[in-house]
Amino acid sequence: MATTDVTDRQIMGETPPQASSPGLPPEMSFLDHLEELRWRILKGLLGIGIGVIVAFLFSGFIMQEILLGPAKGDFFMYRLVGLEASDLDLQNRRLPGQFFTYWGTLLVVGFIIGIPILIYQLWAFILPALEEKERKGTRFIVFNITLLFITGVAFGYLILTPFAVQFFSNFQIAPEVRNDIDINAYFSALTMWSLSSGIVFQLPMVSYILSKIGLLTPELMIKHRKWAIIICFILAAFLTPPDPISQLIIAVPLILLYQVGIRISRVVNRKRDREIFGAEGRPQ
Repeated sequence: MATTDVTDRQIMGETPPQASSPGLPPEMSFLDHLEELRWRILKGLLGIGIGVIVAFLFSGFIMQEILLGPAKGDFFMYRLVGLEASDLDLQNRRLPGQFFTYWGTLLVVGFIIGIPILIYQLWAFILPALEEKERKGTRFIVFNITLLFITGVAFGYLILTPFAVQFFSNFQIAPEVRNDIDINAYFSALTMWSLSSGIVFQLPMVSYILSKIGLLTPELMIKHRKWAIIICFILAAFLTPPDPISQLIIAVPLILLYQVGIRISRVVNRKRDREIFGAEGRPQ
């Protein structure tokens, strides 16, 4: 009876329904995928919007204690690192300057708060196309990308920013030139240092992904390690004040992240080779 039913469908020009794999949703058309991606992006942006609302609700604490913290000489990180600090003289030189600085900074803070939701939504978009084994791997990627980003932002705010703020605020080319820092320049530098650190801290995950797809090997990373160390110091010089202590504070973690990337690449390539050799050794 089942054979007759299939034959009748073929005669009538009907296409029998495609059975999907167990545990997976039915196949979607290209337009359905675009629609799904659109909704995932909208949900991710909604998460960032929620982050902006949270930042707005706690704007007083965020502005006074967090964002303006490094501008105060009694900031707790100065005491922890034993740095003698002084208060910054912040000024507003434009009529709407404080208004745009306020909202622009809250948008950046909201983005940082909501970025885990955006990353999750992008992961949820590709999840149905993955097998159970691959899903575990992507959970690892999503979790570590989020964790490394937050860790990098915290490093940029707690370590990089205090040294950079005090160096630039106390540097003078002549006693007659006074440092009156514009609030827009201060908040822009603070967010740039924090976000840049969050991006730079993705180096281990970049190593993992490139090794996973076969574009990177530990031998290649070891071969170019000297150049990588030079690039780390150049990047540290770009992100920090031109003093050796601040540059070492940034360069050393970057070099350590590169070393972690080598170890990750070695583990991933060994596992990948075992899977390839295992597949080739199986009877056909």
